[in-house]
Amino acid sequence: MAGGITDTGEPYSAFVGLIYMFNLIVGTGALTMPKAFAGAGWVVSLALITFLGFMSYMTTTFVIEAMAAANAQLRWKRREQEEIEESDSSDYSDDEVLTRGRAEPETKPILSIQRSGGHVDHFDIVERVEMGQMASMFFNKVGVNMFYICLIVYLYGDLAIYAAAVPISLMEVACGNHSCSAGSVKYNDTDLCWGPVTRKDAYRVFLAIFTVLLGPFTFFSAQKTKYLQILTSVMRWIAFTMMIILALVSIGKGKGDGHPPVARLSGVPNLFGVCVYSFMCQHSLPSLITPISNKRRVGPLVLADYSLILGFYVLLSFTAIFCFDSALLHDMYTLNFTDNCSVLDVPFLRYFLGLFPVFTISTNFPIIAVTLRNNWKTLFHREGGTYPWVVDRVVFPLITLVPPVVVAFCTHNLESLVGITGAYAGTGIQYVVPACLVFFSRRHVEPVVGRDAVNKHRSPFRHAFWVWFVWAWAASCLMFVTANIILTDVKK
Repeated sequence: MAGGITDTGEPYSAFVGLIYMFNLIVGTGALTMPKAFAGAGWVVSLALITFLGFMSYMTTTFVIEAMAAANAQLRWKRREQEEIEESDSSDYSDDEVLTRGRAEPETKPILSIQRSGGHVDHFDIVERVEMGQMASMFFNKVGVNMFYICLIVYLYGDLAIYAAAVPISLMEVACGNHSCSAGSVKYNDTDLCWGPVTRKDAYRVFLAIFTVLLGPFTFFSAQKTKYLQILTSVMRWIAFTMMIILALVSIGKGKGDGHPPVARLSGVPNLFGVCVYSFMCQHSLPSLITPISNKRRVGPLVLADYSLILGFYVLLSFTAIFCFDSALLHDMYTLNFTDNCSVLDVPFLRYFLGLFPVFTISTNFPIIAVTLRNNWKTLFHREGGTYPWVVDRVVFPLITLVPPVVVAFCTHNLESLVGITGAYAGTGIQYVVPACLVFFSRRHVEPVVGRDAVNKHRSPFRHAFWVWFVWAWAASCLMFVTANIILTDVKK
């Protein structure tokens, strides 16, 4: 994620690419959304998630435009280097050098060559340029460091969410009610799980097991395989489809217990963080968009993808808040099906839904951990320098693994973890960074390609107003969320 230009990988169609984007966006955040909807009220939630989906789509188009600009600038630098090499390898007379210099000035826009050749579009996205590389191309040193710090904080939040979600699911499956005799019950941390062991103690035991089993991957390399992606995608679709259908059937039979409020402003800050986190994909767009073989219709397909995801989130959350009592909704929505036999009375399916996050999240944890470790190395890397073995193989993995595990040990309030991660680091990655990339990429590329050149991947929101609007929105959201947290702490 932090690296520069890499192989684009196996090419695929635009339709397959948008399926990958859908699978990337719809993840852990979707499972925490129903409780956030119930806390903020269904009218407020519908309005806010629609607006935040629009904002995420806008910044996605910003990143795609910046990717095309980065490709154009790389081609210009490569052409400039080739001209220097050709000049050095040729032996011209003084008159020939002067004539050649007047005919082909060094600052000649690259698109003038493209127009004469007629077969190369320098805005084609054919080389994968990750966000870290784009930051290095378009930002100054301070901006690059701020980008990496923001990305690292977001990845820490991601790992803390994963480290808490798996033990929570295991604890609920091990300690919950599966007998169908007591109905749906929401337990406290001090309730007993087995013998003298409380539910909180069981959670910490499962967290320790999770850390011991998956933590060592942080010290090595981890790669996502094609078959693992297929397996987790199939499980995700089965689980989400099952939850929506079961909730709809329960509501249709008149068994729905949910009576969510219309609006509750106290729940808006947390809903904001959850929604921002649930629409996150900007940091992975270079890996998703670049391998698409025909990018001519990427723009409309991205819009269709976001519309589909928005509809899916609304359907999942609305069926949840009208099916289950708001007071009984879990941070992890799948857990509402493990001990509610009136909605699902098949033991195997209840265990499947309860353990679904365990399988899918566990496969992602090592990948995110290795990504975070590599970003730490990039942040402190100095040109020509190398790290001692102990620092490279021990210190960086430890500073990657320990903080999120400590956070998960101290709290397993998954809704708050997702809300804080989305509200702060998520705002930076989803709003501030894309707006900065598109703003500065336009300034860098215009002198190279000329004012008349048109970036065929430019955002529909091409006016500078939209960039300033995103920055203003991000700043106001951060101030609002921070003020709400402070007021909440004062009231307590």
